[in-house]
Amino acid sequence: MNKFLIILFGTFLLFSIHSKAQDFVYQPKNPAFGGNPYNYSWMLSSAQAQDTYKAPEMEDDRASYWDRDPLEDFADDLNRQILSQLSREIITRQFGENALEEGIYVLGDYQIDVGSNDGGINVTIVDNTNGATTTVSVPYF
Repeated sequence: MNKFLIILFGTFLLFSIHSKAQDFVYQPKNPAFGGNPYNYSWMLSSAQAQDTYKAPEMEDDRASYWDRDPLEDFADDLNRQILSQLSREIITRQFGENALEEGIYVLGDYQIDVGSNDGGINVTIVDNTNGATTTVSVPYF
């Protein structure tokens, strides 16, 4: 048995002298992460070949940012500010000390009808340009 172990150990030493190894070196493929810059076109063409997403078609009335009318943008911004101020005023007066006065108000393109019922305040906003109606109910607390 000792002879067998000595021969096995000697064989192991003989082969271990001739064995060689090298360092593991990682090289990324993507040039964005330090890879070879010549891989860029290959990776781009592979990604485009796999891409099945189709971009949505642009609407004719909003074809581009530069085709927009500044006066229409101004009117839209003004309407947004009016509605924002109205909502702030409703919340402040409803939950503050002064109650919101009932009545009909006309602000720009909007007709605002403020009324009360047994549960709280009802605010009806009518857009005079297209006739759209929105009703907001704010309960009493």
